[in-house]
Amino acid sequence: MKLSMNVTSTFHGNVVNDIEMAKAAGFTGIELQNPKLDRYLATGLPAESVVPMLDSIEVSAIGALQESDLETFRAEAERIAKLGALYGAPTMQMCTGPVDVQTVKDFKAGKIAAGDPRFTGVLGLPEKDQVEKTAERVALAADIANDHGLGLFLEPLGWAPINRLAQAQQIMDIIKRDNVGIVVDFWHFWVAGDTPEDVAKLDPKIIHAVHVCDGVPVPVGEIPDQSVSRNVWTGGGSIPLQEWVDAVKSTGYDGWWCSEIFHDKSAEFGFLQVAKTLRSNMEILIA
Repeated sequence: MKLSMNVTSTFHGNVVNDIEMAKAAGFTGIELQNPKLDRYLATGLPAESVVPMLDSIEVSAIGALQESDLETFRAEAERIAKLGALYGAPTMQMCTGPVDVQTVKDFKAGKIAAGDPRFTGVLGLPEKDQVEKTAERVALAADIANDHGLGLFLEPLGWAPINRLAQAQQIMDIIKRDNVGIVVDFWHFWVAGDTPEDVAKLDPKIIHAVHVCDGVPVPVGEIPDQSVSRNVWTGGGSIPLQEWVDAVKSTGYDGWWCSEIFHDKSAEFGFLQVAKTLRSNMEILIA
């Protein structure tokens, strides 16, 4: 059982205490993410200074690369992939966009006028074009990741135009990159309408990570907003976690299971208490 702590588990922490808490809580892996990593590096601390902290714990993945204008996207992919290689991460996370849920809400409401500086990506395009244009970005990111010895896993965000497992599979079929896979994120899959039965049909080779998380239903017609729907303790929401875990296990997957949570109340508890409890919950679910 390979258990990794996503840094949302210690929501208000920093790189140093996130790694400390992951070790103390008994995790054998940690999923490093911006903005925490970016914040650490922005102080002028060298990227290499993180390496000694990772003694006795593995970096299960690094992220998250977000869709943006082409040159920014290319530069970010290079930067994150280099960090991933430095920290020994096997794979890099890429989220479909726009990552900003408010941009998606405003676009739907007709509130984005010409000249708005926000990245809108493939919003408003026919689905075929959405898939094909996203595939171009995924292929670019995959090649950059491969250049640094990393895989790439796609995370279709629940509020983005590319939000379903079937779309992610289409993209992988189009680009034909051996280092590309997906993360099975329970919440994103659930709000997009995917099911444990869909997950059970997956080839385990394309599952690069599993995000164990919970949520409550999104009202019909509303854009899924994780600040609302995911604002719940893991196990206290409406996602049938055991069904999702069992579906992943039925594929033969033997990789990293990662805690991920966006719960305001538990974010105000002690870091170690939250991290230990999330690890214990995952152990019980996955056993």
